[in-house]
Amino acid sequence: MRRIVAGTRGSELAQIQTDLVIAELTRVYPDLEVEKRVIKTKGDKILDVPLAKIGDKGLFTKELENALFSGEIDFAVHSLKDLPVELPQGLKTTACIKREKPNDIVVLKHAKRLADLPDNAVIATGSLRRALQLKKIKPQIQIAEIRGNINTRLEKLANANWDGMVLAYCALSRLGKENLITELLPYEVMLPAVAQGIIAVESRDDSKSIELFSRINDKETESCGILERAFLFGLGGGCRVPMACNAYVEGSELHATGLYMPNDGEQYILETISGNMVDAYELGIQLAKQALSKVK
Repeated sequence: MRRIVAGTRGSELAQIQTDLVIAELTRVYPDLEVEKRVIKTKGDKILDVPLAKIGDKGLFTKELENALFSGEIDFAVHSLKDLPVELPQGLKTTACIKREKPNDIVVLKHAKRLADLPDNAVIATGSLRRALQLKKIKPQIQIAEIRGNINTRLEKLANANWDGMVLAYCALSRLGKENLITELLPYEVMLPAVAQGIIAVESRDDSKSIELFSRINDKETESCGILERAFLFGLGGGCRVPMACNAYVEGSELHATGLYMPNDGEQYILETISGNMVDAYELGIQLAKQALSKVK
């Protein structure tokens, strides 16, 4: 029996996501034994500062990548949205498993819909992308900054004088907390983060790893992730670039909508693009160029 080691962050959600990858691996390779090893990252330790202010390069990944280089682990499992668009030389994203619904959701205390909230309602989020899109719908809305894992955030919501909170559908779904969702936000209201809902495998860039993980790779999900991350790369960014993107596949066609909100939302630039799945990266770069061409 062959044995490999998976690296994961320590949160409940990170471990559930790692378990999903392990389940895919053992389905394809019934004789494979996978050990799970928890590694704490910088992003897990600094919980009192908004992500956009910390400097996001490798915030949730660096320690896991060091463990890959040292051979302590054979692969790391990430939310693809946490991975920097450029990986260190010698490492590679070798698989993406089938994407969960990428929408954002709201958990509201009293209202049944986001639209029913008073104009000056207080909504918690640690995301500039979400905050700016909320302000587009309700300019007077108040934003409460929040960090921490999902359970911590939900606990804070219960004890704070807030009207609600924005979270990713995939997070609550994977944690088995879908019953807490008040409203699934359509893309016209809240375009999701780049690669939201995609779980990725990062491994050493060698033929053995590439072959092993290729068998659990979902091509459609991978193409969507490549396009969305290329859009982010084309805009030059990470957590501090206020943007959003969502791609989907129909047949062999890839379609995407990108949103860029330069100067903290002074402009709201929405662009679309379509093309062949095999051109995912080029489509993402082109979408970024279209958006940048509209900046005043």
